[in-house]
Order: sequence, then structure tokens, then C-alpha cells
Amino acid sequence: MVRKIESMKILVTGGAGFIGSRLVRKLIEFGAGEILVYDSLHPQVHGDNAAFPDFPDGVTCVRGSVEDAANLTNALVAFDPDIVVHLAAETGTGQSQDEIARYCTANVTGTANLLQGIGFLPPRIRPFLLSSSRSIYGEGPHVAPDGSPSRALCRRADAMQNGDFNVYDAKGRVLQGVRVADGLPEPLSVYASTKLMQEQLLLNCAEPKRLDPRILRFQNVYGPGQSLRNPYTGVLSIFTAQILAGKTIDLYEDGGMVRDFVFVDDVVDACVAALQGSEPLKEAIDIGAGEDTTIRAVAAELLTICGADPQQRMQVSGRFRPGDIKYACADIAPAKRHLDWAPRVSLNTGLQLLVDWARGSA
Repeated sequence: MVRKIESMKILVTGGAGFIGSRLVRKLIEFGAGEILVYDSLHPQVHGDNAAFPDFPDGVTCVRGSVEDAANLTNALVAFDPDIVVHLAAETGTGQSQDEIARYCTANVTGTANLLQGIGFLPPRIRPFLLSSSRSIYGEGPHVAPDGSPSRALCRRADAMQNGDFNVYDAKGRVLQGVRVADGLPEPLSVYASTKLMQEQLLLNCAEPKRLDPRILRFQNVYGPGQSLRNPYTGVLSIFTAQILAGKTIDLYEDGGMVRDFVFVDDVVDACVAALQGSEPLKEAIDIGAGEDTTIRAVAAELLTICGADPQQRMQVSGRFRPGDIKYACADIAPAKRHLDWAPRVSLNTGLQLLVDWARGSA
């Protein structure tokens, strides 16, 4: 069954961001009554002179951080949303390892503030969509050379310093990653831990706060509108900015890390589908393209689209970041089954759209 969102009042934290701004416009297209965008317009993402996007009628914007409990609660009480979409978060595996308090405050305390503020609203069932991350799985499920499932050990920094980027099990066997669908959480970075904590807070508060939790775990989201200035944003926007600036792409590790790149409009469609579903989601849903692609391959594709020679414009450096994982790809069968959703934009098409937009923004 489909829940109607027409005339609904919807709060979107992080609604001025890469995913949020597109979702807000899509919700207006679907007839949402009023939308409140609550966003801090963080300079790292939006620049020093940031302003809210030019949203259509029906959208009100409030500048504020989810870390500011009083301001957030005041906005909640004044608006009294029927639906809550929580996208506001600090993102970036590497940065989270250095700025631990910043990530925990924004992601964990910010989510706690939002849930606590909902307690001041008139009681009724409210769908609560949370954007989570594939990173909570850590290395995720793997199989041994004989095809049997085996638990992956955390990759050791000393081994990677010596150029060994393989994933091993306790028997010393080299493992191969497999697609994940609601796997066991084993976060390997501060960022991943904060995203898992967001999920747990929502589930802990769902019944007493009368919330209908909708948790989507995103793979690597990319596309037009992703920040080209933020060094901790998606790898594809970073690569694109480097290529257009005439730089050589530096491939970390051996270039063989595998990722699942999903186009931003497909992610927005998944969010809408999750909000429209009237049946409870009894599990978190992985959202990706369901296709594994090495970093080396996607870098070469981007260079080719830009008219550059991959042989001349990318190099394997052997550098690595603690907390990065070797293999990440979603099993999207649950998304198809529970959300009636599937990605529509191919990687080649999405990369071309990203490059075209970046060229116009340079």
C-alpha cells in the first residue's frame, strides 16, 4: 500500500545539501503541503558565503545546527511536522578519525536533540526517515577461496604500509568481499560508529516517541551538485575537480578498492519510496546500484569522459586511510522487494552528467 504525502508537513534536516535539496524539490513535485528545511549551511560544504537554494513555494528555510537543541526544538514545535527526514550529518571517514568530538556531536548528539525535540510535539505516528551508511558494516561479508563464508579481520596498518591491501581471515586466507544486505554491523571508523549510533537511537526512541522508523543505508552517492570544494566529500566529485584542474589522480592503496556508486536522483527516488510505503520497514534497507566497480576503473572512465588519457593522468600511490574498507557493494534485492525501487541511471550516464555539471560550475 502507498501512503499519501500530499498536503503533509515534512521537516528535512540537511535539506540544503547535496541529497536534501533534490529530495525537497521531489517532495514538492509529489504534492507535499509544507516543507521546513533546517540546515546549518556548513562552510566546509557550502562555502563561506552560503545561502539556501532557490526552493519552490511551500518551502521554508531555517538556518541552524542540529547541535543547537533549543533552536531545533523551537523549529520543531513551531512547525509540528507530520514526517521527519533526517539527513543532517558530518560525513567523511578520514576526517572523522581526526575530529572525533565534532562527528560525535553533530551525528550522535544532533540526532538525540532531534528525537528529544519530537517529544514536545502532539503525539501521533510520524514516519522518520534516517539516512544511514553502508560504512557501518566495516569490511562486511566475505568468502574464503573455497567459497565458504568467513569473517574478515580488520586490515592492519603495518601490512598496508608494506603494500599488502588484502583482507584476511583468522586462518590467514585471502578473502573476497561479497554484496551485503543488512549484514552485521562492525564499524571501522568514527564516522561509521556515529551512523550506527544514529540508527540505534532512532530504534530506541521509535515506540515511546510514536515514530515509524525508515532507515536507508546509502552506498557511494554521486552526481551533479556534490561539493567540488569539500576534500571529504564523495571520491567522484574529488576526482572530477582534479581532472578539470589538470591534475593527476592519486589512487589510494593499489587502486583495487571496490565501491558501489549510486546516482543521487536514484537515491532521492528511494527516499520518496520509503516515505510512501505504508507498511513498517522491519529492517534497514541498503541503497546502491548493486554493481561493484574498482576505484581504478571509475577513475579511468572519468578521465576518458573528460578527454584525458588514463595512462598519463592517474597513478597508484600506495597511500591509505585507516578505516577505509576494501570492498563495498549492496545487494539491492530487499530494496526492490520492500520499496519497489531499483536504480535507473547507469554509471556511465551518471558520470557524464557529473562532468557536464562540474564543467559548468568551474
